[in-house]
Amino acid sequence: MRTLCASTLVGEFFVIGLAALVAMQLSDVSTGTVWTVSGVAMVLCLLLCGMLSRPGAVQIGWVLQAALVASGFVIPAMFALGLCFAGLWWASVHFGRKIDEAKARRARLAADTGSPS
Repeated sequence: MRTLCASTLVGEFFVIGLAALVAMQLSDVSTGTVWTVSGVAMVLCLLLCGMLSRPGAVQIGWVLQAALVASGFVIPAMFALGLCFAGLWWASVHFGRKIDEAKARRARLAADTGSPS
């Protein structure tokens, strides 16, 4: 799960940075505010990449997804991009857990039969 979720977060990191550039030009929000909010979100993306194995990281990721969708109130295109990344986050969590379960089953089977995986 960590690999899929981290990949989604790295993609979000770049999208948030590019959206900040657009927000500077197209919104009435001050440049300092745009970069403060965007910078915090970008740092959160990178920190979450390293925290994905810890409890609560997935929930923080969901909060980040909601914030990305809400950024559509500043840049309307972010509604669509935020929903796309929320879908990617859901898929990363959902299918990542299935992959982790399959790997654990395979490891148990290999341990039970005494053969290397």
